[in-house]
Amino acid sequence: MEGMEVRPPTLDDEADWRRLWTEYLDFYEAKVPEEVYAETWKRLHTPGEFEPKCLLAVTHTKPMGLVHFMYHRTTWTVANNCYLQDLYVDPERRGTGLGRVLIEAVKRIAAEDGVTNVYWLTHESNATARQLYDRVAKNTGFLRYRIE
Repeated sequence: MEGMEVRPPTLDDEADWRRLWTEYLDFYEAKVPEEVYAETWKRLHTPGEFEPKCLLAVTHTKPMGLVHFMYHRTTWTVANNCYLQDLYVDPERRGTGLGRVLIEAVKRIAAEDGVTNVYWLTHESNATARQLYDRVAKNTGFLRYRIE
């Protein structure tokens, strides 16, 4: 995609990262306190196998999409799994392939790290995203439960 790059955020990207993540949270009608923003930003810049990671999709020097992902151990394989936690593309850029590019970047980085199981969750009502997900991944049919 011309004029677009996918890269980890730099410290100078905090405002754009915050804008994109806030828009993602707003989409899901969720809020996190300021301390979560601060700690997440810190963790994204902390080296470590199990620290969360981030990639930004930057078009013509402006971040327009983000993905957060992390590795975790599993009892089913020796290799780690990769959980793609958050994926967001600015509404101006939806339908341009940025979401697919971000997913493919996570898949490539995970493979370079010896991880082949990349998975994520989405809400069943997220029909727009599911159109993309159904093209790039397999719906495993699992349901999510949570203890509150």
